[in-house]
Amino acid sequence: MFKNNLKIAWRSLKKQPFFTFLNIFGLAIGMAGGLLLSLYIYDELSYDKMFADAERIYRVNADVKFGGKEEQMAEVSAPMGETMLRDFPEVELATRFRGIGSVFIKEEGVRSNVREPGVTYADSTFFKMLGVELLYGDEFTALKEPNTVVMSKTAAEKHFPIDQAVGKTVVLNDQDVYTVSGVIEDMPHNSFLQDRGLFLSMAGYEDSRAGDWGSHNFYTLVKLIPGAKPQDIQDKLQGMVGKYLIPYVQRYFPGITEEQFIASGNYMKYSTIALTDIHLHSGRSPEFSPVSDIKNVYILSAIAIILLVLASVNFMNLTTAHSLKRSKEVGIRKTLGSQRSSLIGQFLTESGLITFGALLFAVLIAVIAMPFYNEISGKELSIPFGNPLFWIILLVASLALGVLSGSYPAFFMSKFVAAKVLKGQGDNSIGGGRVRNILVILQFSISVILIMGTLVVSQQLRYIQGKDLGYAKDQVLVIRGVNGLEGNRTAFKNEVEQLSQTSTATLSSYLPTPSSRSDSSFMRKEDRSQEKAINMQQWRVDEDYISTMGLTLISGRNFDTARYASDSTGIILNEKAVSILGKTPETVLGQQFVNDFDDESLITVIGVIKDFHFESLRTQVESLALFYGGEFASNLSVKLNEGDVTRTIADIENIWMDIAPTQPFEYYFMDDSFNTSYEAEQRLGQIFMIFTILSILIACLGLFGLAAFNAQKRVKEIGVRKVLGAGVGQIVYRLSMDFLKLVGLSVIIALPLGWYAMDRWLEDFSYRIDIPWWIFALSALLAVGVALLTVSYQSIKAAIVNPVKSLRTE
Repeated sequence: MFKNNLKIAWRSLKKQPFFTFLNIFGLAIGMAGGLLLSLYIYDELSYDKMFADAERIYRVNADVKFGGKEEQMAEVSAPMGETMLRDFPEVELATRFRGIGSVFIKEEGVRSNVREPGVTYADSTFFKMLGVELLYGDEFTALKEPNTVVMSKTAAEKHFPIDQAVGKTVVLNDQDVYTVSGVIEDMPHNSFLQDRGLFLSMAGYEDSRAGDWGSHNFYTLVKLIPGAKPQDIQDKLQGMVGKYLIPYVQRYFPGITEEQFIASGNYMKYSTIALTDIHLHSGRSPEFSPVSDIKNVYILSAIAIILLVLASVNFMNLTTAHSLKRSKEVGIRKTLGSQRSSLIGQFLTESGLITFGALLFAVLIAVIAMPFYNEISGKELSIPFGNPLFWIILLVASLALGVLSGSYPAFFMSKFVAAKVLKGQGDNSIGGGRVRNILVILQFSISVILIMGTLVVSQQLRYIQGKDLGYAKDQVLVIRGVNGLEGNRTAFKNEVEQLSQTSTATLSSYLPTPSSRSDSSFMRKEDRSQEKAINMQQWRVDEDYISTMGLTLISGRNFDTARYASDSTGIILNEKAVSILGKTPETVLGQQFVNDFDDESLITVIGVIKDFHFESLRTQVESLALFYGGEFASNLSVKLNEGDVTRTIADIENIWMDIAPTQPFEYYFMDDSFNTSYEAEQRLGQIFMIFTILSILIACLGLFGLAAFNAQKRVKEIGVRKVLGAGVGQIVYRLSMDFLKLVGLSVIIALPLGWYAMDRWLEDFSYRIDIPWWIFALSALLAVGVALLTVSYQSIKAAIVNPVKSLRTE
């Protein structure tokens, strides 16, 4: 029986190639989109699950309020891990990481350095904690001794054959000698250790041995014993505040108690998060590696489901639209004794055959689109053809989609009344209009919401790129790694400033574009109580920083050590810091602070600058202090004049090579760095746009099918109207208005839902747009316009038919 159904289905599909192509194409587009999005979502959900016992590993977090600032930290103090291991029987293992950015590295005896970007200190328990195996070396001894390093395969290959790496010595930053004690595979791209190439022994890092409970710089993981839950240690974890933190704080605030600390409005709250949840659920800053947001997964999951639903609805509409041509076939089969169940089986077989064809087409589309998709998504995805589970899931999903898509048309057509359809009364016996109308409304409601989403994301990105950030990021060239010049930083800067193509240049430790930083605590000279403390960013800059970055000085003056020797201990605050102090830009001048609890080191406010955005626009501007100290700089920022930028960069590189021929010359533009910090939103916007276009295409195919069905059903009505004198325009108007009413209803339903969804998305930004009225109008106009174009073709086609042809059987 199945073989017979298959034969009939194949013949039926071959007899109507255009209809078959539309059905396969519509389903294939939806399935390809669903497949690509599913691969992306699977990758996002797979982060850090490759590590051994990942389900028992947790990171320790700290929520802190002190000095007028609230922070959600992903790092804790140095002694936290060891103390938990000692005090908590539920903790089986602890390990710490301390990222230090990039270093210059070379094999001992070699003249030229290379830059290695992903460098971190790590405890020797790192390998046992995560189950990382060494390609070369012994995991029981690697990183146990100070000044040892474990290298990734890629990092090691830059210097020597990896099978000869263990025992070799390398020099970091031209001064620190390390012995290679192991080589590991490159860390997976979907792990928190992605792009980490050098792991330095924590045993040689002095800060790791300090009992400093007030400084939070260590990314700390703990592995719980089997059966233990994070809830089991939460009370003990919070108890560490009174047991360890408060005694540490009493060194600087004698007599303070935990109750007094809390009563002042400050707090310290420790918590844990599962290692496998960090990538999507953390929301803390700074993170050890780039993270995403579970909201993006929800959004993309919804889009994937939407595409499949639209494709399914499209199939239903096209199939029911074609049902008039098969009404007599159904009538004859019923007259010859076919049961309704056998007809349903026949039509489901046809839908299954179409779905299988769509599946093959969808996989082909996905393969072709994969390189482009990886580029816009920033992923390294591939279709796992060799994984049997992948094919099982794909086939089961396709079968389910085929049954879902084909069930309504199968039940619909199997209900035809044989006597009526064989007498030519099929037009009246075939109903289902209400269901099809609901499906069209669903399709276009979804399309309008996606159009709104695309426009809102685009406008928010435009707002970010066009917002006055309080500093000038254009035409600023940043030279990295000037700390490698040692005492020649200033000489390099002076020579660069002599070039005719440069305007100004500045040496600094930090730049306004988002990066990993930390705060410091400052006490007022006249009142050193913890209630009056202030937490601020601490940047080292020179006297040209304000002019080069285009910052606005609103009170006091800039650094000028040539005239004022005391400026070496001066600071310039931003408006946010001034407001926390309860001062005005004028009255704060001369205010003195103790720097980092050091009673002998007083710093004095000499100026105030206007607030500028040095973090993402997702967060509010925080307090900042500029310190004088270009000798600590790691960057040289150069404001360029208009002209030949390529030649200017070449001239700067020549100066660099004269001063530091063994150091690599690396640079980037500040506006590029700024844009990079919003890559997630840019990618989301591009994905929105692509899949919105696909959804509109699929919705239009469904509307095309319904318009064809309607035109077929009303062919005699159209003929009568033309005989009675109706013009083509009048007939097109009457046929089109039926569908435009449905699209109009879709717009009314979709606009408030789209506004709610996008307003929730914008809540993640402290600085955001208010959704303008024209986005609602444009979304509605686009939906109506596309629907009108789609329907007009079928309406005009039906209106210009000779009425003699449609009425000759009457």
